[in-house]
Amino acid sequence: MNHKQMHKACSLIIVFFLSIGVNSQKLSRTEKKLIATVEKNNSEAISFLEKVVNINSGTLNTKGVKQVGMVFKDAFEDIDFKTTWIEMPAEMNRAGHLFAETTGKKGKKLLLIGHLDTVFEEDSPFQTFKMVNDSTAHAPGGNDMKGGNVIILYALKALYENGLLNNAQIITAFTGDEESTGKPLSVSRKDLINAAKRSDIALGFETSTGFNYATVARRGSSGWEVEVTGKRAHSSGVFSERVGAGAIFEMSRILNSFYEEVKGEEFLTFNPGVLLGGTFLDHDPKTGKGNTFGKSNVVAQSAMVKGGLRFISEEQKERARTKMREIVANNLPNTSAEISFTDSYPAMVPTEGNKALLARLNQVSLDLGQGEVFAYDPGKRGAADTSFVAEYVDCLDGLGTMGTGAHTPEETVNLNTIEALTKRTAVLIYRLIQQ
Repeated sequence: MNHKQMHKACSLIIVFFLSIGVNSQKLSRTEKKLIATVEKNNSEAISFLEKVVNINSGTLNTKGVKQVGMVFKDAFEDIDFKTTWIEMPAEMNRAGHLFAETTGKKGKKLLLIGHLDTVFEEDSPFQTFKMVNDSTAHAPGGNDMKGGNVIILYALKALYENGLLNNAQIITAFTGDEESTGKPLSVSRKDLINAAKRSDIALGFETSTGFNYATVARRGSSGWEVEVTGKRAHSSGVFSERVGAGAIFEMSRILNSFYEEVKGEEFLTFNPGVLLGGTFLDHDPKTGKGNTFGKSNVVAQSAMVKGGLRFISEEQKERARTKMREIVANNLPNTSAEISFTDSYPAMVPTEGNKALLARLNQVSLDLGQGEVFAYDPGKRGAADTSFVAEYVDCLDGLGTMGTGAHTPEETVNLNTIEALTKRTAVLIYRLIQQ
């Protein structure tokens, strides 16, 4: 089956599930009114999605991120949410976060998580929402994750229009730097964590991995960097006792040893993303760009590599770091090396509470005639903001839009599924705040 045939088959499966219809026997009268409101507002939701997609909000485009935030701010205020724009310190080069909140004591206290930024910066050629066919649009950040933000907004809008948010505590947190978190994390994620401490449940609306999947676990993410120094000399002396191996050979040894000796544990992966080596190096960590100068007849005196590490628990992360440190310390002749680590996203462990939330979502989906919802393989998911709050509340993620090609110029969003996923979200929120 080729790519086009597979895409057509998947679309037919989705249409089949959407055509099954609502199991009216299991939905209350209020829930039926709720889903009717979602249907009424769906065209408006898609137009809203197009509007926010067409505002560039690459993480480093701080003005654009805030502009998207202000569009959502106005929309939340229209449904009587109290909104706050939280600025980040100027030196962090991050726009800030939008929080929108209702207060009350009824049912479960909910935290709904999205993000405003995308991976497509101002210089990206991929900038605008464009229909591919009647069900699919190319959209930078439309799938990851402005579509998920729209699902949150229009599920809450349907609840509001039916008078179902009274006396409920719901905090919506849209971060402005999920794709490249501002440092230090103690500042950039302080407000999100504080919101979790006031909540019972967190629901994350990152891109869906499939119409009938949700995420009960995510791997954490950590950065690592190795810097190597060798002895600069004429290449005729390489391998000699006086000159040694040089920085590039030492870096090659380290990376090969990582591959041979560290990889292997389930859910553990690590990737060198940037590699420079030569006589002189220049790397800008803010832009990710770098330059190097060297000659084939000169033994390299410098090398550096930056990479990422993914893990399912803090214990697994520390085991990997220990092995990496041991490898880096075992230097080739006349070279030295140092490794450093930076924490980014903690792991979202698959707890019993998370699995119970999945069971609640699954029941909603069955009652809507949308089929069963299963736990997605955490080894196939990246890190997300939900991980920062998993220590404090039960979590479920991957509740956002469906699409393909996230983080690439081919990113698409499936418009046919937005209505069904918004219904699922609205009914789930309604049942949780009634609990």
